[in-house]
Amino acid sequence: MAECDECGADENLPYQCRRCGNTFCAAHRLPESHNCPGLNDWANPDGVFDSGFDDSIQNRGRAEEGVLKRVKSTVGRQTSTHSVVNFFPGGLTNVFLVLMWVTFAMQFVIFPVLFGISPGSSLWRSVFVLSTQHPLYVWTWLTAIFAHGGFTHIAVNSIALYFFGPVVERRLGTVRFTVLFLATGVLAGLAQVGATLLLNPGVQSGVVGASGAIMAVMGVLTVLRPKLKVYLYFILPIPLWMLTIGFAVFSTVAGPSSMGPGGVANWAHLVGIGLGLAYGAVVKKGQNIPESIHIGRGPGRSGRRRF
Repeated sequence: MAECDECGADENLPYQCRRCGNTFCAAHRLPESHNCPGLNDWANPDGVFDSGFDDSIQNRGRAEEGVLKRVKSTVGRQTSTHSVVNFFPGGLTNVFLVLMWVTFAMQFVIFPVLFGISPGSSLWRSVFVLSTQHPLYVWTWLTAIFAHGGFTHIAVNSIALYFFGPVVERRLGTVRFTVLFLATGVLAGLAQVGATLLLNPGVQSGVVGASGAIMAVMGVLTVLRPKLKVYLYFILPIPLWMLTIGFAVFSTVAGPSSMGPGGVANWAHLVGIGLGLAYGAVVKKGQNIPESIHIGRGPGRSGRRRF
């Protein structure tokens, strides 16, 4: 028995896609049913239909060309982003989660214990915090996404990303999901710093946390399937649009994601969810989103993905 990589259903007679190598149930075995990366080859009929054998009868040179195409196609599949991501169960979502916790350990364990760099010090902030003092420290545009202000902050963000990240990643594809997460994380952080510089000149503040990027992820999913039911501990069914609003409110009032006066990066949160809703509207056509999500349970059946 194997698990379908698309819907999570248990399948006694699984099908393995020849194009991407993943395992699927009968409902999702066709390439067009699981958004197979190999569908891109349909733009080139030779990449799909040309076996090389017929051509070899008529023209040896064309047969050799067909062989070379098949070799290139095989090598391309083995070295593609999709194949590389297969090394990480759950795709890039899990990679981002690992980076968040590794960065958190560096913030509050490795730097203070091994290097004597205390949290909140000038050097510590220059590594992890996107700040109004040094907005052109471009490395902090990224490190600030994975850094967090405390255990509650990273725990809430991790839970949200763990459950909703894989759904959006499967819909968008790994590359577009990665760009969405990093781009919205950077833009949300810069928006917070920029708003502080414009509205509160002279105030020293900074921002950390993946809340802006995660709100963008939830914003995309909210547009694609606003009434998607999220079952909290199998008891309380909540429509996704309500959960997204609740998460936005909680993140806004519960921080701390802003390293400075106020403690909450309100502008980062608003920009993140706004970008997610806008991008969700762009990709809404042809949606392939599960009907419900169960938080707290393993993979289910009947086209539903449970957590």
